[in-house]
Amino acid sequence: MILSSNERKGDARERLLARLLDAFDEDLPAPEVSLREIAARAGTNHAHLRYHFGSLPGVLAAMLKAQRTRDNEVLFETAQQGTFDDFVVAIWRAYTSPEQLSRVRGFFHVVGLAAYGPEDFREFIDSLDDLTKMLASLAEREGLESEEALTLATVTIAAMRGLLLQEVLTPAGHSEAAVALILRMHKGGSVPRTCTGQEQ
Repeated sequence: MILSSNERKGDARERLLARLLDAFDEDLPAPEVSLREIAARAGTNHAHLRYHFGSLPGVLAAMLKAQRTRDNEVLFETAQQGTFDDFVVAIWRAYTSPEQLSRVRGFFHVVGLAAYGPEDFREFIDSLDDLTKMLASLAEREGLESEEALTLATVTIAAMRGLLLQEVLTPAGHSEAAVALILRMHKGGSVPRTCTGQEQ
């Protein structure tokens, strides 16, 4: 079978991404590290990185997406057996473990870059709804209508990402209480109608 140039390029990109992930394990390269330094650690050439990922932000975004996909697969297995609240707690514990600090910082770095050039980070941006969709599915399973479930899931993920940012910038030990508040709000019942654009 003869592969097209796009297929060959895709395979080469995936192999290179696997080398990067192996080289850095759970971490992401720091933003101040050069492509040459990253290439040296991964045992490749910086020109290959530039060809397949475009730039250092492109490398970071691709690695982060792959790492998050891998993490989410584990989380999704948890979700299959648990409740909405169980999944919220599992997400929070997964992303606040000490070994995740580098990646959480990298996440907000890439998000900031994507805010200025979303067209350059489309694949990364499209991957950001994975956890929201799973939470919405769990909320529906527990009795909420689909629109209401999606709203609840969206707000929950947004709140947790805000808390993660606070943990990175000014860790003060209050986030666990804030997560508990999120769960109490969920227990309070349906999303207010004014939040879903409906009249009371």
